[in-house]
Amino acid sequence: MNSIKIEYDWLKKLLPEGFPYPTSTLISGPGGTGKPLVEFAFVASWLKFGGSIVGISLQYPAMELVKTAMDKLYNLDLKNYPGKIVFIQFDPHIDTYEELEGNVLKANLLKPKAWNSVIKIADNMIEKSDLGTLVFGSALNLLLFSPTYKNDAIENLMNIIKNDKSKTYLFSVSTSAFADEIKLWEEAADNLMYTRMEKPMRLFFKITKMKEVKFSRGEMQVPISKEMLGEIKETAEATRKRIIPEIMNI
Repeated sequence: MNSIKIEYDWLKKLLPEGFPYPTSTLISGPGGTGKPLVEFAFVASWLKFGGSIVGISLQYPAMELVKTAMDKLYNLDLKNYPGKIVFIQFDPHIDTYEELEGNVLKANLLKPKAWNSVIKIADNMIEKSDLGTLVFGSALNLLLFSPTYKNDAIENLMNIIKNDKSKTYLFSVSTSAFADEIKLWEEAADNLMYTRMEKPMRLFFKITKMKEVKFSRGEMQVPISKEMLGEIKETAEATRKRIIPEIMNI
C-alpha cells in the first residue's frame, strides 16, 4: 500500500504514516458538522504531492466556495494547478452530462450510468501522475432523496467504494437522514472518519478505520475559524432547501 504525507499538523497527529492510496474514504457525520472542510485538507495534500483531482459538486451551486476554502484554510490556490483539476456540477434535470467552459462538466449524478460516464470523461481530461486521480465529493446523501434512483445510487456507490481501485475516492456524507443506507457505504469504505460539532462552532474529527496504515483513534479539534464553519454551513443549508424538494420529485 502506497501513502502520501499529510501537509497539516493537526491531521499528521492522527495519520503519522500518511494517507493510503488507492483507497476509498468516507467522512461521515450529522449535517452541518464541517465535513467538506476536513475533506479539503486531503485534497490539498494530494495536489501538493503531484496528484490530479476530480471534484463532484452536489452541495454547492458553483465551486467558488471550494476555491475560497482551499485558499484560506490550506494556503492552496487552485489556479496554480492547471490541467490537474476537473469539476463536475450536479444537475438533476438533464439526461446525462454536458461540457461547460474550461475544466467544468455538468451531469445528472442521480443516474449511475451518467455518474460513471462523466467520471471517466473527467479522468481523461486531466494530467496523470504516479499518484493517479483523487475523486472527491460532499453531500452524497442528497442522491438518496430521489424515489426513482435511490436504490441504484446506493448500489452503484457501494460498488465503487468497495471495489474500484483504479482511482482514490474521498467522499463526505451527512447521516442526518438515511442513516441505515449510509451505514452500507461506511462498511464498504477502506477508511472511515467522523466529524461532530460543539457549540459555539467547534469542529471535532476522529478516525475509526484505515487500510494498512497506523492511525490515532483520538479525537482532534480541527483548527478552522467560526466564520468559515458558519459560511459553509449556511451555503449547505441553502442548497439543501433548494435541491432536496427537486430531487424528491425525480
